[in-house]
Amino acid sequence: MKKLLASVLAGTMALSMVACGGSSASSAPAAASSAPAAASSAAASVAESVPAGGTVGVCIYKFDDAFMTTYRNALTKILEDKGYTVTCVDGNNDQAKQTEQINTFITQGVDALIVNPVMTSAADSIIAAVKDADIPTVLINREPTAEQMAAYDKLVYVGCDARQSGTMQGELILDTETKGDINGDGVVKYIMIQGDPENVDAQYRTEFSVKALEDAGVKVEQLDLQRGDWDRNKGQEIAQTDLAKFGDDIEVVFCNNDDMAIGALQAIQAAGRTVNKDIYLVGVDALDAALNEVSNGNMTGTVLNDAEGQASQAVVCMEELLGGKTYAEGEQSVYVDYVKVTPENVSEFKK
Repeated sequence: MKKLLASVLAGTMALSMVACGGSSASSAPAAASSAPAAASSAAASVAESVPAGGTVGVCIYKFDDAFMTTYRNALTKILEDKGYTVTCVDGNNDQAKQTEQINTFITQGVDALIVNPVMTSAADSIIAAVKDADIPTVLINREPTAEQMAAYDKLVYVGCDARQSGTMQGELILDTETKGDINGDGVVKYIMIQGDPENVDAQYRTEFSVKALEDAGVKVEQLDLQRGDWDRNKGQEIAQTDLAKFGDDIEVVFCNNDDMAIGALQAIQAAGRTVNKDIYLVGVDALDAALNEVSNGNMTGTVLNDAEGQASQAVVCMEELLGGKTYAEGEQSVYVDYVKVTPENVSEFKK
């Protein structure tokens, strides 16, 4: 009955849902791919007895996020190459809309769900819904708490440990000639352009980038912290305002992602500042645009958020769930490593 219902409703779903391969942000820069060995070996080790095929619903928080565009395109290709029928929907950064989409997938009777939550605060209701429907589910990119995930043993989170990415941003600054202290006054003065503060990735990147400096014995002073919502235009606006307000006092610009960093770079250049000479700039994701700027000396560095490696691992975990595996409490988070990208190694990540 579940399969029959899926077939009957497939046509209806097609009218209201956008296929994963298409994108309102199709021109967005793609992330570099360098899947860590752990993710690659895990993908290779999935039991051949797990049958490919079936229906998979994919919920993305919003399609016009550059990183998630790369992620969903990689995810779609992997799933379709394995014979799955994939339908991907755009949550438009609206949790109520995404919740309705999840409920539609449940009604349709999909075999598995892969969900990039709009809000991690909605995780309880999402988990309750998929548990009640007994649908194996992989959460991606935005991590709920271990306590929330423990409510359902056919649930797993696949992503990266954002603390690692924040730490690596701090290390990129420590690796510079001045360790971030361009004016030599013994204090690194910085501004922080944050993503969505409700997102744990934004929280950890904000905290651990600065903690890396402090742990190395560097004194820091935060001049400003503003919410940029992962958006390039907002990154540009925040940096422009701060550069006008604080001027040469700003030595480091930390951005929680590359899109905001590219926006900040536009403001830096418009203000007559020069990255790596009188100001430092770091991001996260290793989008193609950011890789080009690192290569050209216009960004101090970025951190590879491996979209393709995470997509591969998400499929591995989904197939394990479909094969009958369950995840014990405390073992429901699977991480793919970040990688520091510098002018010295950037060529390894450019396609």
